[in-house]
Amino acid sequence: MTSVRDCVKDYISENFLMGLKDAALTDDASFLDLGIIDSTGVIELIAFLEERYGIRVEDAEMTPENLDSLDAIEQFITRKTFRRASSMTA
Repeated sequence: MTSVRDCVKDYISENFLMGLKDAALTDDASFLDLGIIDSTGVIELIAFLEERYGIRVEDAEMTPENLDSLDAIEQFITRKTFRRASSMTA
């Protein structure tokens, strides 16, 4: 199974970097600081994450702390899917 990090990196490469593998796209690199994603791109990324991982990104969660790097997204998705799984077993 592909990791969240690899899946998101592939999505960003295909949709925002036109298929190029950007060496600057390290795990902790800011998408906004590098100019990879703008505000419209964030909305596209959120739609992808919601569909791919079956989550809902609430307005209050649309922050750089959750969505501005591969590391941040992986941690965010892990928290969201853990909470969802926990609520299903409770």
